[in-house]
Amino acid sequence: MDYPSMARDVIAWMDEAGLDSALIVGHSMGGKVAMKLSEDFPRRVKGVGVVDIAPRDYQSFAHRAEFAAMNALDLRTIASRAEAELRFEGLVPDWAMRKFLTTNLERSDDGWRWVINLPVLTRALPQLEADPLGETSTYRGPIRFWRGTRSAYIRPEDERRIISLYPQARVDAIEGAGHNPHMDSRPALVAALRDYAASVA
Repeated sequence: MDYPSMARDVIAWMDEAGLDSALIVGHSMGGKVAMKLSEDFPRRVKGVGVVDIAPRDYQSFAHRAEFAAMNALDLRTIASRAEAELRFEGLVPDWAMRKFLTTNLERSDDGWRWVINLPVLTRALPQLEADPLGETSTYRGPIRFWRGTRSAYIRPEDERRIISLYPQARVDAIEGAGHNPHMDSRPALVAALRDYAASVA
């Protein structure tokens, strides 16, 4: 699993859906996919939206702790997502991240299961943390980045690299948001996405 292959997967889905081009928006890892897709397939992109991630490496203790928490969770012994959240408290301090992680749990006839392929994602973590881009980007179209004001995922030095890579880039803030604005600042994020989509329609 890597960013070029995930970008190709999105293009394959667009082909199947009959979409010649689209506004591509992604959050976190999805934002890296959006950046890589715009670099590799610029003619298929009307615009790019990237939520709280930058074009850089993210070797992070937090990521390792989150994956460790998910892998350590004994799915046979939980009764609800709320119980899973409680078990994550010692390893994942941010409440929004704990809630986000448990959205990947689904109840089946045999109990709870992960809807994501957790073993594959765990093995691929070094590749997923890496910068998906080189020193230059071939995408010259409209691109908008949104950073959470309570998040450290987009730093001032990241903004300088963003502007150097993308001539039309703009970095906006989502007030009160951590790394998961769709969880803790949903109305502000939805409004920002709608405004941006209207501007590139």
